[in-house]
Amino acid sequence: MDGLTPGAGVRATARIVATPEGLPVLAGEGPLALRRTRATGERHRVTVVGAMSAPLGGDRIAVEAEVRAGARLTVDSAAATIALPGRTGEPAHYDVRLSVGSGGELHWLPEQLISARGSDLRMRTRVELAADARLVLREEQILGRHGEEPGTLATRLTVHRAGRPLLDQALSYGPGAPGGWNGSAVLGGHRAVGQLLVVDPELGEKPVEARMLGESAVLTPLAGPAFLVTALAPDARLLRRVLDDVGTAQRDFVPRLSVR
Repeated sequence: MDGLTPGAGVRATARIVATPEGLPVLAGEGPLALRRTRATGERHRVTVVGAMSAPLGGDRIAVEAEVRAGARLTVDSAAATIALPGRTGEPAHYDVRLSVGSGGELHWLPEQLISARGSDLRMRTRVELAADARLVLREEQILGRHGEEPGTLATRLTVHRAGRPLLDQALSYGPGAPGGWNGSAVLGGHRAVGQLLVVDPELGEKPVEARMLGESAVLTPLAGPAFLVTALAPDARLLRRVLDDVGTAQRDFVPRLSVR
């Protein structure tokens, strides 16, 4: 249930269930409102709309999306998510839990997460995929609003396919992160960082090769029918351009792929 406990922040969970026939579950709470939006063909689309400022320090919010066998779902958001400081000094927690059943397909394409000065956010994304499921997942983190230093941001992305680990990546930025996070070996002064993960059975037959994508992006094949693109940029606009260009180029390998 959603609610506000004095000194504890907001507790809220939004839940989506998609089947080939429709969206039997579409339930938002507190700052997480869910809206059906225009879909294409057999694909369902849901947009997450922020109903209030969140996450603030002390908040615990979550989004759960279950794509059942044979369903196709795109989830995006109406605006960027801004992590802000709270009154208590406690960190905020934002959990994303995704599952895709046999023959299902999920495009998880939220807008950017902005780490504002003084904020402290712990974000965890967990994904469970069937062996023949498809996934396009984009994450973008912007470190500070224009002209300000970032808050503390710790993220972890864990993906399992057919019950086996596919990817487990943890990133930390800002004043609470280990030293060197902004050094030349990590961000090199950039303030926008993003990942594009693609999982598709077709990549088992047509694997991609590791390569640089310009000066600040790299494509890495994973141990499975999947690849990960990691990109840096000076700002959100240029970061999105890099990730969109990757999506366009990779349609030759994965015809279903679309990050727009």
